[in-house]
Amino acid sequence: MTELVPIPSPGIPLFYGDPGNPVVIVLHDWYGRLPGLGSFAEALASRGLRVAVPDLYQGVCTTDAATAESLMTSLDLSTALAEVDDAIAQAQDTGDERVAIVGFSMGGWLGLLHAQGGSVDAVVAYYASLSEAEHGVIPCPVLFQWAEVDEWETGDGPEEFVARLKDHGTPVTEHRYIGTEHGFANASIPSKINAQAAALAFARTAVFLEKHLVG
Repeated sequence: MTELVPIPSPGIPLFYGDPGNPVVIVLHDWYGRLPGLGSFAEALASRGLRVAVPDLYQGVCTTDAATAESLMTSLDLSTALAEVDDAIAQAQDTGDERVAIVGFSMGGWLGLLHAQGGSVDAVVAYYASLSEAEHGVIPCPVLFQWAEVDEWETGDGPEEFVARLKDHGTPVTEHRYIGTEHGFANASIPSKINAQAAALAFARTAVFLEKHLVG
């Protein structure tokens, strides 16, 4: 992999917002913890939240899709979920017991998997789903931010996944953004970003988190 870029604070969650506030864990997509996530976290923190952004790739990121795919493929699932647990624990030490996860693509997938453990109060998943084999009961509200154009394995798409969630009684909210493709909220990937859709999705994410963590 020749497109790796080192990042500050390798392997350490970055924290935003005031201690004592409800906690939000923001999980990056397959590109890694790119700078745009810092702006996203700061914006959430300004809404009265304590935000943690883990580094699941131990100090590197990329803007190259092929390199990102290789990084994601090499990710150990149990280690990644343990790092989410650690980030939650660290954030709760200086925050509130209430916690939500916001994840983008790979991060959304991890957030949905983690939520099955029952330790979070809400999940926001940007263009992420679980296969039928991965899917268990998610006992908290879920907000989905879907792109208009995306690719899914047969049986793993949004319609099938949401239907399974509803069958299990999970409260689900969905939004789909016309004229967007997978990755539309990643401000660090110019070929993907749709600024208007990303801004609207952020506003809906913030309202959802405030409802389930603050309200």
